[in-house]
Parts: sequence; C-alpha cells; structure tokens
Amino acid sequence: MKYKRLTALLSASILLLSGCSGLPRERSQTYTDTLFDTVISVQIFDSVDEDVLKGCEKLCKKYDSMFSNKIEDSEISRINSAGGNPVEVSKETIKLIKKGIYYSEMSDGAFDITIAPVSSLWDFKAETPSVPSPEAIAEAVSHVNYENIIIRDNTVKLADPQAGIDLGAIAKGYIADQIKDYLEEEGVRHAMINLGGNVLAMGSKLDGSDYNIGIQKPFSDRSETIAVMNISDKSVVSSGIYERYFEKDGKIYHHILNPATGYPYDNHLVSVTIISDKSVDGDGLSTSCFALGLDKGMELINSLPDVQAVFITDDYELHYSDGFEEEISMADVK
Repeated sequence: MKYKRLTALLSASILLLSGCSGLPRERSQTYTDTLFDTVISVQIFDSVDEDVLKGCEKLCKKYDSMFSNKIEDSEISRINSAGGNPVEVSKETIKLIKKGIYYSEMSDGAFDITIAPVSSLWDFKAETPSVPSPEAIAEAVSHVNYENIIIRDNTVKLADPQAGIDLGAIAKGYIADQIKDYLEEEGVRHAMINLGGNVLAMGSKLDGSDYNIGIQKPFSDRSETIAVMNISDKSVVSSGIYERYFEKDGKIYHHILNPATGYPYDNHLVSVTIISDKSVDGDGLSTSCFALGLDKGMELINSLPDVQAVFITDDYELHYSDGFEEEISMADVK
C-alpha cells in the first residue's frame, strides 16, 4: 500500500500559534487550569459575560470528578473498586464507557479501556521511573478485556473483579465536545478549547480566517513548530510516544500500552494525528490507529467519512490519509 509522504520530524503536541491575526487580545477571555493530569485552557474570542468562563471551569471539574480513575470517589473509581458488583452511575459516564467499548471493538482490542490494571503499574512521572516486573505485567494483562464490562440500564459492573476501566485515552475528547456544546448554547461562535494538546477549534477567527494549528517538533522546545495546519471548526488530536516516557538502559518506554503484552507499543510509529468533527472521535481514533500500526490504522481511517490523519513513522516520514491534502491546507512554517 502506498502513502503520500513528506520527510519531517513531528511531535504529538498540538499548538495554537500565538501572534495570529484576527484574534483581538483585548476582548478574549481565557480559563486555564491543571486537570485531567495536564494543563488545559479555554479561550473565548467573542464578547461574553465572565460567567461563561466560570461555566467552563465548572464543567471541567465536574467531568474530572466523574471520569478520573485516580480520584477515589469518582464514578470510574467506584466501578473499579466494586469487586464485580454493579454500580449506579450517570448517563454521561455510561455514554463515554460505551464510546470506549466502541473503539475497543473497532480496533479488535488493540485499544482497550480496561487497561487500568496495566497502566497503574507504569508511573511515567516518577522521579526515578522503573519498568514493572514481568510477573506483575503478566498478572495485570490477564485482567484486561473490554468484554468484561457489563452495562444494564444505569449500572456498570466488571465481570472480572480485578479488572479496571481507564478512560484517559478518550475522556478529554468527550469533555472538549461538551464544552463546545455549552459554549454554543451561550452564544459563543469563536473559541479555542485546548485540553492538554487535544485542540478543538470553534468556528474560525473573528475575521473569518482559519486558526493556525502547529505541530511541535519532538524532544525539543515546545515553541519549536515543524508543521502548521489551517483549521476551522475541527478537532485536532494526537497520540505519540514522547509526551510521557522515560528511558531505561537505552530503551524508551512510553505511555501507549499494548493490552496484549502490557508493554509500550513498538510498531515504528512516532505519532498519529487525527482531524475530525468530534474531539472524542479524534481521541479514540488517534490511540486506536497508533495501536493498530501504520497499515491497519491507515486502512481504518480511509474507511471512515469526514476524518483525516497524519501518521509519523520512526524514520520521520509523514503518511497522509486519502484526501488529506484536498481537505486540509498546510501553512508555511516560519
């Protein structure tokens, strides 16, 4: 199978480039915080009441308290600690879990939202991170299977009491979509939602031009941009190996874990970037396609409507999905 290629070096980080025309700083308002294990921001370019930003903050904190498996009393943590008993949860939690199951099925388990027993073994933020023992990984992997999730009405239970749900790979995308819906209800038409690199552009700039979304060069200063896309009213989400990783004995261990082995994927991909209408789809597809690898991942993307992708391999070549260059315009890197 042939792909359109462009030699370059890209990162999974997505940036809204500063200094762009059409974004009057004096009327924009920004909410920033540290949630979902990352730095987030919501910038509104329309003239709105300050309470609209407070509503964004309320939504973000609400969803963090619902979906995080690191918060003891979150709905996900209550499911994980219920010992296989059914747990009553909100409709939104069920909706997101079903979305996770959807992508788990679509990827034939290469992406699996019951990865929690494995992901809990890996601490990529530790001062001196270490590789878990083979025995611990093997035990954890035996409890990873999205088919263990049983949903009945408004309850969720895990058929394997030692299984665990981790929504980290899709929650930010879902939350970004919900923030967009809320802002639209409040009359906002021009905004930028950035949840730790999950970027969702609302509309265009105030002057009608596209936003300039940059892709950061890997293992470099965050201000160093290697490629720029012109984006309006789209989500841009990446999954890559160099946002959370550590090196041990000359080998890089990153956070995108293989449910079948318990170790990071090693499939010659560096990152996958998805451009889509819904950010939750970009989130789910970026991880799923990374897990599937270049050939199967590209085949999946090319079978879906209204989705484009860029795969970056470890030889630093860009591989575009069919129709990418017709759908997405690229700006010059300055």
